[in-house]
Amino acid sequence: MEDLVESILDYVRSDYTDYAVMINGEWGAGKTHFWNNKIKKKIESMQLNGKRYTTIYMSLYGISNLEEISKKIFIETTQLMDKNLRKFMEAHEQTTIPEYAKTGIDMANLFGVTKNGDKVDYADFFSTDDKVLCFDDLERANVDVIDILGYINNFVEHDHIKTIIICNEKELSTKFKSSNIEMKTFIATYLLDKQKELNDCDKPMVEKIQEKIEHVFDKANDYERIKEKLIGETFEYAPKFDYIINGILMRYEKNQDLIRFLRENTGLIITTFLRSGTKNLRILKHALNDFEKIYDMVSRSYQNTSNRVMQTMLIFTIAVSFEIKTGKIIKEKFKNIKDNEEYKSILVSSRVLMDNRQFYIKEFDNNYYYNFKSEYRFFKFIEYYVRTRIFDMKLFKENMESIRNTVDIESLPAYKRLLTEEYWKISDDQFPDVIEEIISNIKDGKIKLIDNVKLYAYFSYFAKKKLIHYNLRVLENIFIRGMDKAWSHCEYCPNVEEELGKIALEDVVGDMREVLEHFNILNSKLLEKQYIEIADKVFKCIPMKMELFYDKFDKECMDKPIFKYYDPYQLFQRISCGSNEDIVRIKEKLMMRAEKVDKEILEPEVKNLEILKNIIDDYKRGKVPSIKLVTLTDFSNELGIILDSFDKPKKDDFYDFEDEFGEGFEEPKSETIEEIMSEEQEEVEEIIDEDEIVNEEENIKNDTEEE
Repeated sequence: MEDLVESILDYVRSDYTDYAVMINGEWGAGKTHFWNNKIKKKIESMQLNGKRYTTIYMSLYGISNLEEISKKIFIETTQLMDKNLRKFMEAHEQTTIPEYAKTGIDMANLFGVTKNGDKVDYADFFSTDDKVLCFDDLERANVDVIDILGYINNFVEHDHIKTIIICNEKELSTKFKSSNIEMKTFIATYLLDKQKELNDCDKPMVEKIQEKIEHVFDKANDYERIKEKLIGETFEYAPKFDYIINGILMRYEKNQDLIRFLRENTGLIITTFLRSGTKNLRILKHALNDFEKIYDMVSRSYQNTSNRVMQTMLIFTIAVSFEIKTGKIIKEKFKNIKDNEEYKSILVSSRVLMDNRQFYIKEFDNNYYYNFKSEYRFFKFIEYYVRTRIFDMKLFKENMESIRNTVDIESLPAYKRLLTEEYWKISDDQFPDVIEEIISNIKDGKIKLIDNVKLYAYFSYFAKKKLIHYNLRVLENIFIRGMDKAWSHCEYCPNVEEELGKIALEDVVGDMREVLEHFNILNSKLLEKQYIEIADKVFKCIPMKMELFYDKFDKECMDKPIFKYYDPYQLFQRISCGSNEDIVRIKEKLMMRAEKVDKEILEPEVKNLEILKNIIDDYKRGKVPSIKLVTLTDFSNELGIILDSFDKPKKDDFYDFEDEFGEGFEEPKSETIEEIMSEEQEEVEEIIDEDEIVNEEENIKNDTEEE
């Protein structure tokens, strides 16, 4: 690095130059820091021919026209001419004017506010042999780079001012190719068509268009031509990162515990930084700032957290920061992983069963945790913090409690070991016991359905590798019977594809067909069971707890065919006992729901809605008109409109109570609705009274608990 500094100083010392020099390096690598702390200080300490050099630095970031560059140069040079400003800067040991102050000075000079009677010293304008210009962020200007270089060439070629340009040429090249790409593509396609080359099959159309764009709009060649004329030397900025990173850590000196931890783990920081494949020190600074908050929160709330866990958190914070902020991955890659166990499950699947759909996660783990063994390698609260900038306290506590409460891996249930760690980590002596324990748990119905399917994939794999001595047909029967035993106390799995996507099924898909089909049948039954429970819970709120009904219906039933899972006769009894206002409101909710929700989702409830309409029509037949009767009639009419929006059911598509509710459920006899109402009115009233009693008991219980 000292050689680079000396080479630039040699350029400044040269008596006569008609060229500029360029410092090229990646974003965030510390080029501007290098200028401010290495080059600038040495240039300003030099004295040549009795004159001391002055540097004028300008960032071109966001510059939208060449006039803005002129203004920046003027403001930088006015600090040499305004005596009051010079005195202030000397008194406060200020070497540069802050950017916000430049704006104020610029406007003050425009209105003649800060002149103070000083006359302009034109000698300062004409003196060029003691000034060094530095233009930074060339690739980030909003002006055509060719125009900027032409502008800078005036200082270099005609005035022979020493000029240093700092930029990232790789990004400059990308900028040339990506600017106005739609317009370039349109013109290139038009030219190819006019030249009758568009439909030729000699090469792919995309390639032809790209070649035409490069031929017609090749600004890269223009850049190379003017660069050859303007730039005499290009220096590659390749910093010694270990030295710079040690400098970055100095900012945490006030936090003694943190700086001690970071100093002890400088090697981990440097290694993780290098494995990111970038040279962006700016992202590393942001990552360490994030880790400072994480370290303080963990130290304050979970003081006994092991050093190994803290080291893993440090690696993970830096790694996730680089992966997200450099755009290597879309944020969703980590978004759907909910905890460390799921992360490890994906790793096991990708390594054991060669599941390439999770290739990125495997590469991430292999890259950043290479030769670093840790039980915890994924922290959801850190990933969420880096991705959203929100420190979620609930996630933080859940993750930390999980870390604190988890016992040694060998004490975990056997099936969790198999799903969360590579099987080859299990010793040969332990492996048979692990297999037998899992088989026993499956037979006893202790493992949830989706994990049964995942485990069967591994057992099929083991059987093919002859690691276990089970026939596939025998295994299949064990797992199917185990699922039959387990399903009654399992919950419906809504994200089957996502869960099964965590394991590779391609190699065993033929062996798994029956297990998968059986799982789907049982999972469908669980969904129906869930819907029946929801329907019972929601519709029982009518007519005594209507506000609760509206809330639950909006949150839980709008996109579910909930009417399929409740007896329409009981539903009518409840609705008819409600107020007229509630009948109207329920009707409006059904209409709104029918308009917004896809017909395919609601179609299963058509039969019950049709029965409900017939019940209402039967009830109002021959009755003396009343307000309630009118509201029920409107309700029936709206049901008719909803039913008309569906395809008409076939003749043999009738309502079967046994199909819906199982054997032993008696279908109501064909009698008039008045008879049904009189027979069951007492039951409805008992239900309502019972609801009131339960509600009252709950209130008493809550009051007691509060006391």
